[in-house]
Amino acid sequence: MEEVEVAPPQANEVRVKILFTSLCHTDVYFWEAKGQNPLFPRIYGHEAGGIVESVGEGVTDLKPGDHVLPVFTGECKECAHCKSEESNMCDLLRINTDRGVMLNDGKSRFSINGKPIYHFVGTSTFSEYTVIHVGCLAKINPLAPLDKVCVLSCGISTGLGATLNVAKPAKGSTVAVFGLGAVGLAAAEGARIAGASRIIGVDLNSNRFEEAKKFGATEFVNPKDYNKPVQEVIAEMTNGGVDRSVECTGNIDAMISAFECVHDGWGVAVLVGVPHKDAVFKTHPMNLLNERTLKGTFFGNYKPRSDLPSVVEKYMSKELEVEKFITHTVPFSEINKAFEYMLRGEGLRCIIRMEE
Repeated sequence: MEEVEVAPPQANEVRVKILFTSLCHTDVYFWEAKGQNPLFPRIYGHEAGGIVESVGEGVTDLKPGDHVLPVFTGECKECAHCKSEESNMCDLLRINTDRGVMLNDGKSRFSINGKPIYHFVGTSTFSEYTVIHVGCLAKINPLAPLDKVCVLSCGISTGLGATLNVAKPAKGSTVAVFGLGAVGLAAAEGARIAGASRIIGVDLNSNRFEEAKKFGATEFVNPKDYNKPVQEVIAEMTNGGVDRSVECTGNIDAMISAFECVHDGWGVAVLVGVPHKDAVFKTHPMNLLNERTLKGTFFGNYKPRSDLPSVVEKYMSKELEVEKFITHTVPFSEINKAFEYMLRGEGLRCIIRMEE
């Protein structure tokens, strides 16, 4: 634990008091510095809930005391993407894992004895206070419990939106979900909310199957149990393929299987997982010509400021159950335990309580 100085917010920036943050696999991936330019020292954390402490010049839609969810991608509301109903990939504020400074002046708001500490994906929530661009903050219902809805600021919304906003399964349809981590289980939860009749969970770890039943999964396939491609297994189970599939692993073979296991004529496969930088997607063009659709999604196609408040309302109206995703809670002083749980593959989300 280090004491850092957190500078006041500048134009279009907000200083937020973080009350609860949770650990997402992306934090671990960058902490391990795998496959990207490591910036050091830097404050991680991006899945959180907090309260606005102060606002910089030009910030009109947030005020001190507002409850907010920081998001790793933003919504400037001005660019072509923000003005399009079909996109949430803001030109100004989309995720940038290499940038460790604020857009306004190219400097950090964190320092120790005058030496800068870098930001992470514009959020840096593993700090009692952080400074965030106003476009990366969703103002939410102040009655929503931040220790629960904080998990909606990244992984859970990503999986949920991949199903509800992109795959859009019809009531009574069949859905396959590849990868049953937190994002995949959120995708299954989306299929459950949509009224899918069969939700087939696919994972190499059979220990995850029991847990997945709580999220609506009705059947399970472990590709290791078969001596033929898993897409063939699923096609046999479903009389030609599932109506929708959602891929949440980032493994290129799983992506290909997810696409090839959907039914010809109307099947839609949605890719959520982030692949290795050298990965190449290979499939026969006939799979597309036979009227299968392949789609990608980023943050479940939710625009953070416009759409996240309504996801929180889904929780408030008990349509979406968030508690199922929260398996551990630790005080901030024991944040390393959260990393241990994730590295051991235990549980789904660990909430880190900032105030002891």
